[in-house]
Amino acid sequence: MPPEFLEPMQIAAVLLFGIVAGMALERFLSKLQRQAWKERNRWRWERKRVVASAEIWGPRKDAPAPKPIDAAEQLRIVMGAQFSIQPLLNKSEVRVFKELDRMVLDRNPAWQVMAQVSLGEILRSTDANAYSCINSKRVDLLLVDETCRPRHALEYQGRAHHQGTAAARDAVKKEALRRAGISYHEIVGGHTTPSELRQLVEKLVDRPATAK
Repeated sequence: MPPEFLEPMQIAAVLLFGIVAGMALERFLSKLQRQAWKERNRWRWERKRVVASAEIWGPRKDAPAPKPIDAAEQLRIVMGAQFSIQPLLNKSEVRVFKELDRMVLDRNPAWQVMAQVSLGEILRSTDANAYSCINSKRVDLLLVDETCRPRHALEYQGRAHHQGTAAARDAVKKEALRRAGISYHEIVGGHTTPSELRQLVEKLVDRPATAK
């Protein structure tokens, strides 16, 4: 073979070898990536197998039911933990609470202002699913009349109140309260003035029956 043809053939051979080696390396790296992904997501595959097995064979009859935590176990857990005081209201809410309480008592001494009231304590529903939606939710401030009947809910809206899902949670509370006949009102920090708050109190709080 003439020498002038030998060099181009050598170059082509080198290029071909490089291409083959590159493809082999790419397949090897891809295999490593798949193995690493499977290791990271092994729990997903295990869960799918468990679910599929349960659907085919059903629950094992000898599988123990989850054991409820009784009062003695709760006491043991609590005795091993540390607790500290958590203020019921923050500083801004405290200022509003004091001002609102003073205005309500001036309007009707038999009424009261209550703070951080659980909706599960003031609302009832025959729909268990609906009740579970509101059971753990709270209202910032609640006005109750002389018979301790909830009449009006007031929410304090601070600067960061509407972040995340706060608006959606408020909508749930507002609708549940409305259906129970409890009005819902917002006090906006930095916007609601004392005079506006007093006007709201005069609108919501009934005067004593003996007042003329």
